[in-house]
Amino acid sequence: MIVGIPKETFPDERRVALIPAGVSALRDADLEVMLESGAGVAAGFLDASYQEKGVEIVPDREEVFQKAGVLLQVRGGGANPEEGKSDLKRLREGQVLIGFLEPYSGARAVRELAERKVTSFAMELIPRITRAQSMDALSSMATVAGYQAVLLSAGTLPKMFPMMMTAAGTIVPAKVFVVGAGVAGLQAIAMARRLGAVVSAYDVRPVVKEQVESLGAKFVEMELETEGAEGTGGYAKEMDEGFYRKQREMMIRVLAESDVVITTAAVPGKKAPILITREMVEAMPQGSVVVDLAAERGGNCEVTKPGETVVEGGVTVLGPMNLPATIPNHASQMYSKNVSNLLLLLVKEGEIHLNMEDEIIRESMLTRDGEVVNARVREALSL
Repeated sequence: MIVGIPKETFPDERRVALIPAGVSALRDADLEVMLESGAGVAAGFLDASYQEKGVEIVPDREEVFQKAGVLLQVRGGGANPEEGKSDLKRLREGQVLIGFLEPYSGARAVRELAERKVTSFAMELIPRITRAQSMDALSSMATVAGYQAVLLSAGTLPKMFPMMMTAAGTIVPAKVFVVGAGVAGLQAIAMARRLGAVVSAYDVRPVVKEQVESLGAKFVEMELETEGAEGTGGYAKEMDEGFYRKQREMMIRVLAESDVVITTAAVPGKKAPILITREMVEAMPQGSVVVDLAAERGGNCEVTKPGETVVEGGVTVLGPMNLPATIPNHASQMYSKNVSNLLLLLVKEGEIHLNMEDEIIRESMLTRDGEVVNARVREALSL
């Protein structure tokens, strides 16, 4: 069976679904690999590196889709809504597609995958269980985003992060406040600490306090009713507007003392909650920076404009999109391992065998035999 790796077509997407180092494991499982020429170049992986591993390089995208029994993509289906339309038409009955597919918000693409009788697996749906950790692409990409968010803020803030004792006097350290202590938030905390900042963090889930403090940051306590704030898989659960309003009132005093605020709060399949209002931004010190990692979901900050930099009352608000694609080499390395591990779970003697009793296979499968089969997605899309 042939595993096809098409070149990514989403604007500014520089990652590739499989790196050369990941080819050997697939070939050991009796799988052949076909790559669209140039698919790995933007991530630093030349065609020659794939050829050395026995990969067939083809110049025609159409040929990859026609010959491959399995397609591995970073962004497929609803995760590439415009440029990916032509790819949806190339898919055929029985073909297997694995990638980020935006199952909760890309309703049209999900339905089209089902109509074309494609067996698709969404990396967003990988269950957060111990056995699936090596396939958890959301966590891998969140790690990259958290790291990059701190570098963006450090490059924008008109101050240095660490404390310095100089002949010209003492430079006091920057104060960084991280909202949301999931994977991205914890990585942001760790990176800001490495750069020498004084870091504090807040999360609606009190259970993460120990993790925050283990990284050398202060956990900000807020007297809020947080019972039930943790949803399935360790994600934060969507709370009501009353909760968020009270949270904003209590957070404003912390923001007024912060040089950098990094927001990471997101609820799977939902619009990101507004945690920082325009009034709160205006209360921040002149020259301070907000990096909104939830910009792709509408943003945690009222001022955020996805994909843009906004200056409001002397505060710079960054709304970066698709941060993992800005560090494509290591992001591809991590994603390649995640997606390969899922594929190898599906393969036996060089062919796809779907064991629906396996929780990982069952929960990550999006469409099969002309139907949207994932229960959570069916409910979200009112199917």
